[in-house]
Amino acid sequence: MLYMIYIRRMNLASLDLNLLVALDALLSETSVSRAALRIGLSQPATSHALQRLRDLVGDPLLVRVGARMELTPRAQALRAPLSQALDQVRGLFVAEDFDAKHSERRFRVMMPDIAVELLLPPLLTRLAADAPGVRLDVAPWRGPAIMTPEFARTIDLVICIGDAFKGFHRQKLYTDSDALAVRRDHPLRGRLKRLDAFLAARHVAVVGRGQREDLIDEWLRDKGVERTIALVVPSYIEALHMAARTDLVAFVPRRLIAALAQPLGLVAIAPPLDPGIDEQFMFYPTRAQVDPGSIWLRRQILAIGHAMETSAHGAHRSGKR
Repeated sequence: MLYMIYIRRMNLASLDLNLLVALDALLSETSVSRAALRIGLSQPATSHALQRLRDLVGDPLLVRVGARMELTPRAQALRAPLSQALDQVRGLFVAEDFDAKHSERRFRVMMPDIAVELLLPPLLTRLAADAPGVRLDVAPWRGPAIMTPEFARTIDLVICIGDAFKGFHRQKLYTDSDALAVRRDHPLRGRLKRLDAFLAARHVAVVGRGQREDLIDEWLRDKGVERTIALVVPSYIEALHMAARTDLVAFVPRRLIAALAQPLGLVAIAPPLDPGIDEQFMFYPTRAQVDPGSIWLRRQILAIGHAMETSAHGAHRSGKR
């Protein structure tokens, strides 16, 4: 139980459970500002909570490394037991279970096209088997500006890449990386790993609603590189369709290329500059934290994300042999 973590340092009766909620947010977000958004506190109040936690645990928990904050080994060790204990505490106040088999509940989920392509097919398979009456209403991702308090009240889950939203909790689903997608007989296919060929190619950019430019172009500009953009589309799916039918090059998430490579006749090519790892997150509102139906749906989606990560790690290990 959770009190075993602290029993040597304090009387359990003196423990403020709100501090444990703050600790959970700090360990998950590794950022005072994002943790503050997640639990609905001001940044100074969250900083004060962090200082109290440091005093209670006898460990700094979060330390600055360059421009980032990182967890100490003690904080890393606390993450799993703390999350499990808080789930148990929340379970004490859940009045009833969610009967997935007989439920006719509707969930409204907002997600971008990549999440629709990668997550919905396995999720719908699960729903057909375990919750045939449950319905999903999918709203397209329209950028963080849409998340007004009024709009947020209509949403059960958000899946996207990004920081925390006020009044929402965040859990990581899976990681991804970007690659170049071209049709199989693209004339530059064998050379696009080189920077000169990459710059000579014509590209399709993806600029979604609420964005001013493709995030890849912002990153490339910081590296002193600017590609030739011939077409701008609002989604990754459209970018891949254009790459499949023209000589345009799409710089998009690798998992999406893999999912559509066979039907569209695409191949993935490592870019000459590697933008690193992307993280896809699931956000759910604080009001749904102990809602049995929301908990059930989140578990289904988290299981799919975990399976994607496990499959990717297995493929990576096999490739090394």
